[in-house]
Amino acid sequence: MAPKSKKSNAPQKANFFQESIKKKSAGVSDMTLLTKVNNENINDNLKKRFENQEIYTYIGHVLISVNPFRDLGIYTDEVLKTYQGKNRLEVPPHVFAIAESSYYTMNAYKENQCIIISGESGAGKTEAAKRIMQYIATVSGGESSQIKEIKDMVLATNPLLESFGCAKTLKNNNSSRHGKYLEIQFNSQGEPVGAVITNYLLEKNRVVGQIENERNFHIFYQYCKAATSTYQEQFGMTGPESFLLTNRSGCLSVDGIDDVHDFNETLEAMRVIGLTQQEQDEIFRMLAIILWLGNVQFVENDGGYAQISDNEVIAFIAYIMEVDADTLIRTLTIRVVETQRGGRRGSIFESPLNTVQAAAVRDALCKGIYNNLFEWIVSRVNVSLRQRGAHAYTIGVLDIYGFEIFEENSFEQLCINYVNEKLQQIFIELTLKTEQEEYVRERIQWTPIDFFNNKIVCDLIEEKRPPGIFAAMNDACATAHADSNAADNSLVQRLNGLSSNPHFESRGASFLVKHYAGDVMYQISGMTDKNKDLLSKDILLLIASSNNQFLSTLFPEPVDTDNKKRPPTAGDKIKSSAGLLVQNLMQCTPSYIRTIKPNQNKSPSEFDTKMVLHQVKYLGLCENIRVRRAGFASRQTYEKFLERFYLLSPKTSYAGEYTWQGDPKSGVERILKDTSIAPEEWQMGTTKVFIRHPETLFSLEHLRDRYWHNMAIRIQRAWRNYMKYRNECAIRIQRCWRKNKDQIGWLQLREYGHQVLAGRKERRRFSLVSMRRFLGDYLGVNNKGGQGQLIKSAIGINDQDFCVFSGRVQLLVARPMRSSKPSPRTLVLTSSHMYLVVSTLVGKVLQMKLERSVMLNAIKAVSISNLRDDWMIFSIDTMNPEEGDIVLECDFKTELIAHLLQRSGGRIGVNIGPQFEFAKKKGKTGTVKWVKDERAKTETYKSHVVTAPSGEPADSPSWPPCEKIRKPPRPITSGKLIRKGGPAKANNSSQGSRRPPAAANSTPRAVPVVNSAVANQRASVQAPVRSPTVSNGSSASSAPVKRQAPPPPPAPVAEPAPVVPSKPMYKAIYNFVSEDDGEVSFVKDDLMEIVQKDENGWWLAKKDGKEGWVPSNYLVEAPAPKPTPPPSLPAKRQPPPPPAAAATPTASANSSPAAARHTVAATTERAPVAATTNTNALHGGFGGPGNIGGVPGWKVALEAKKAAAAAAAGGGAHSAPAPAPSTSPTPAARRPGPPAVAPKPSVGAKPVVPPRAPVAGPKPTVAARPTTGGKSLQEIVSWFTLLVLLLLIFCCCAVAMSMRIGLLGVMRSLIIRRRHPLF
Repeated sequence: MAPKSKKSNAPQKANFFQESIKKKSAGVSDMTLLTKVNNENINDNLKKRFENQEIYTYIGHVLISVNPFRDLGIYTDEVLKTYQGKNRLEVPPHVFAIAESSYYTMNAYKENQCIIISGESGAGKTEAAKRIMQYIATVSGGESSQIKEIKDMVLATNPLLESFGCAKTLKNNNSSRHGKYLEIQFNSQGEPVGAVITNYLLEKNRVVGQIENERNFHIFYQYCKAATSTYQEQFGMTGPESFLLTNRSGCLSVDGIDDVHDFNETLEAMRVIGLTQQEQDEIFRMLAIILWLGNVQFVENDGGYAQISDNEVIAFIAYIMEVDADTLIRTLTIRVVETQRGGRRGSIFESPLNTVQAAAVRDALCKGIYNNLFEWIVSRVNVSLRQRGAHAYTIGVLDIYGFEIFEENSFEQLCINYVNEKLQQIFIELTLKTEQEEYVRERIQWTPIDFFNNKIVCDLIEEKRPPGIFAAMNDACATAHADSNAADNSLVQRLNGLSSNPHFESRGASFLVKHYAGDVMYQISGMTDKNKDLLSKDILLLIASSNNQFLSTLFPEPVDTDNKKRPPTAGDKIKSSAGLLVQNLMQCTPSYIRTIKPNQNKSPSEFDTKMVLHQVKYLGLCENIRVRRAGFASRQTYEKFLERFYLLSPKTSYAGEYTWQGDPKSGVERILKDTSIAPEEWQMGTTKVFIRHPETLFSLEHLRDRYWHNMAIRIQRAWRNYMKYRNECAIRIQRCWRKNKDQIGWLQLREYGHQVLAGRKERRRFSLVSMRRFLGDYLGVNNKGGQGQLIKSAIGINDQDFCVFSGRVQLLVARPMRSSKPSPRTLVLTSSHMYLVVSTLVGKVLQMKLERSVMLNAIKAVSISNLRDDWMIFSIDTMNPEEGDIVLECDFKTELIAHLLQRSGGRIGVNIGPQFEFAKKKGKTGTVKWVKDERAKTETYKSHVVTAPSGEPADSPSWPPCEKIRKPPRPITSGKLIRKGGPAKANNSSQGSRRPPAAANSTPRAVPVVNSAVANQRASVQAPVRSPTVSNGSSASSAPVKRQAPPPPPAPVAEPAPVVPSKPMYKAIYNFVSEDDGEVSFVKDDLMEIVQKDENGWWLAKKDGKEGWVPSNYLVEAPAPKPTPPPSLPAKRQPPPPPAAAATPTASANSSPAAARHTVAATTERAPVAATTNTNALHGGFGGPGNIGGVPGWKVALEAKKAAAAAAAGGGAHSAPAPAPSTSPTPAARRPGPPAVAPKPSVGAKPVVPPRAPVAGPKPTVAARPTTGGKSLQEIVSWFTLLVLLLLIFCCCAVAMSMRIGLLGVMRSLIIRRRHPLF
């Protein structure tokens, strides 16, 4: 029992193919196997299969489909895969099998294919066409973006054209009210490269009229129910009950149709196909015009003519049509008539219209706009589907309206049934008539079968001589074009001449046509007007006057008032379209799907035997079975058959090569005999070979595939031997690649970040080291579990959302009544959003909450400073007035900017500067300013001012990676089929030639001067220089190269010490403008000297030789220039290229560029007392070759630094001159002091201060800033702390005295309070 329970609990994978094999099949799957062929047996077999949920049945290669009116779950991807690569006898009947057969035949036999789907309305033709396109798009292969785009567009045409071309009728909830022929274009590899859609006869009369329980086109109800707020506001869209064109039939909703969901699918289809937002807006503008035109009502005026009942509706329609309202009213109520005299133009006068005529003009305008809009959509889809490359073959799918018989049938039903007659004629021509004629022509033994040929019905409708129904309507329209009633009466008289045709009966105001699908009675009333298919010139002139370019595009033909030529009628157009369709179908190899409707109630369980029997008769299924049983399944020319199957006989091929030298007929016979095909299974005609059963053809195809399979095994055997050797070589290449592949992506992203900064921002050392990589997800958000899972849960993203960057940041958070303060946050960046997460402790439990989410499309720019700090400002385009820009500090700023630019396609701007303004909230801004301060050890933020020390130069390149130890390659010696030996052993010269040179410049770098004594010592003692690699691979250590020592540099010129100002200097931090005589105006960053400080907040300052009063809270003290300390030890790396700058007096004319660069840096950034120290000399003290006279270089630099500090401390004005050069270092105690400093310049007499304007009290400050009353902040804090302590002591004493207890009482009271439950 245990194994049984285990087996029952195991999950079972659904497989349609296996389930179809296990399930007992009802009836026969191919009706050519019926024991007795008649209509009743066919009907009974279809009923059995329908009740067993088997809706597909074969008649040879023709598929019979019965509409189940429910989802049977037979169109899933799993079911689709079971039909891929299978012939139709290996799998149950299905529409996928027909699609697979067409696609395989196209690729194998290089022939164009077409699939003709026919049947009456509601039989499932549209659904079958959709499933065929689904199958072809899935199996047609192709991984390129263009091919995938074509597939998506082909599938997107279904919901788009269904919305605009289908409607709910009494027989079908999704009835196609137009016909389309989709032709998918393929290249020689069987990949779709384009498509073309041909549209046939849209039923535009449905726009203005529907019978009860039917609906207008789906798009009107979708638009009314799901229109966006923008469309509701611009075009006045409301529910479908508000418009007469949608509520006239009383059917606003349909079971099984979700108009809101379908509208979203329509918008998505428009996006996939490539319709721009402007084009979509214009499409919905046209739909709104049609809906509002339907609400225009006419009433009779005093003269009995039409008058607009509501002019506000007309005014709104004129507004969205962009035409003049008076012109629109005149077009709807007045007709301009032109008289003719003897073929010449006569007088022109205006004729008012009655209410019926005005309503006809209104309806004509609605129908014309919708019809042209639908044709524009089809042409626009064809533009998007145009082929991306040369196409070789095509597969066409015909989805056209089915045969229709209503209680009242008019011109539309006549056109629809005429097209179905043409399709039936194609079916008869290709499956019955042509096949029997071919048997006679090829002299094949054959028993003729009688069948009904509907060509007589097609001639009745389309023939010109004798004139058919279309020709009679054209004549009636031409002779009585002004009066529709007279034209209808003329048509009645002309149709009487067709009474000799046995398939036509004239019955007064109607006539009957005996179609192949049944007798249909057509009403003549209004038929001639529908056949004209013309818009009046007044309507065309109205549209031409519109300022809307899209509306003019829908009616591109200019209005020619002088053209008297009769334009083509609707009958002419459908006749021409049907002729082209038949011509295209006859050039392809057809496949047929005949759809059958089981009942009129759309019930999934009802099978109306009488109704189905009628369809079986008019579809000619019985005759089709008889022809199929007596005929041959396949026929091919001898040349094609020999080309396809020459591999199956040793007489016609050898090793896959064609070797037959005889005629094709003998070759075909030889192949059939060598493959042991029974003689009764094939016959030889005059030009073709005929195969009776499809199983025989499938066996030949199987033998052909088997031959290629055996040949493939031979090739694979040789290929495996080769691959063993190749894999060993690939392993070695991969081993080398794996050593470097991890860094390539990170280094590329890192270099991209350097390019973004473009040498405009000082760098940190850590960002330049060689092992620095842009990893992105530093917090492990992409990992499962741990901290990353907490962050992901707080944000609310799933595992499929990939985190590009995550890290800790300091967010600038605004505080009420206080300055902003940096607060820790977690930043997460995905492909579409940037998230800020705040972490808090709630009961010793870490909780994370999403604080802010910003879409990348909302980020306009990122602003950073040109200093080495990490602060960033994100300019956000937000609609929330309480949200402003984001200011934060991120250690990985360059990496974050690089990821942002990558994800936005470079749209986000990067601004670099000393200060930036940002938005705190709507209408409130702030400014962040960056100040360089060498005294600061690290970056600090205070009151919107970021202070940062100097960093690495902005143009600093990344440091090169450390050189790795190279291992010799291992020789290839193992393996049976692997070549022996390894890489060729090259001689020393070849190995040495592959090594790169040790240095690009063999000249040693010049040594910067520490002081004059050291310079003289270095001139006499030359450090050994490592020579470059020689050709035989030996280095200079074994064979040192002697070079002449460079001449000693001249003694450095002592620069004057910086002038110390006599008064303290202050810098302005705000702009101050004053018109008073006693005050000085200034702008931000101006420097001024403070002469006198007053207690009332006004100071006497001197600026540009002028003295005046300035507000003290507008100034900050400017730091005095200080001597720059000696440089620290530089990193062991290659220096950046020298800048193009002139040499300073301290640089030697003969020194190298490197020496000049160090000297310039020393004179511009540091005090002239101590110059920069040579990198090689400093490192030479640790055992390198940089010693000078036996004393390490670092010690020389240290002695120089001490001497400079002692000289600065002494400050004597009379310093001894510099000592003479010496060959040995001088101790610091014996070294003379630095050169004398120039005397401080005297300050002139104090100018007379201009009198200040009298004020009642101390002058108020211009910008209120908090002051400390002249006391420092430390003193205020001390006083405040003392005051708080005194207050606490006073309170304790008061409590003790009031309770009259001593110290013991106080302790006891504290113990009691501690034991209290509240504590």
